Amino acid sequence: MATDQIERETIIAAPVQRVWALLTEPEHVGRWFGDAGAEIDLKPGGTMTFSWRDHGTSHAVIEQIEPHRLFSYRWAPFKDPGAAEPVEGNSTLVEFMLFEEGGGTRLRVVESGFDGLLCSDEQRAANLAGNTKGWAAELGELEAYATQTAA
Repeated sequence: MATDQIERETIIAAPVQRVWALLTEPEHVGRWFGDAGAEIDLKPGGTMTFSWRDHGTSHAVIEQIEPHRLFSYRWAPFKDPGAAEPVEGNSTLVEFMLFEEGGGTRLRVVESGFDGLLCSDEQRAANLAGNTKGWAAELGELEAYATQTAA
């Protein structure tokens, strides 16, 4: 099992433009990813927040934007190592890559940088395991949300 990154891929029954909107517009992200809202300043260096009723708020900084192709951000969702702002040592990089496939979208998600987290090996493994489980659930939420709502 890889110790530095999580990779997931799914097919979403929606065009790339719609999936892009679901990934980058706060009114959508705050519904499928967080359950208590999101804020997104959609530009490189822009900040993001994701909020959950049970888990609090995580902060992110946007790294790259290639509309309808690539969206990436660095985030700090961990209690250990904890901090409000994502910086080297407390954050990982999340990349969403979108590809047209038939009438739908192939979405590839890679979260990397777990080996660089400044915490114990046990905590690093727990963070990787927690986010691995989390991405499986969140991508299921995204698939369901994409079929329920127009972007």
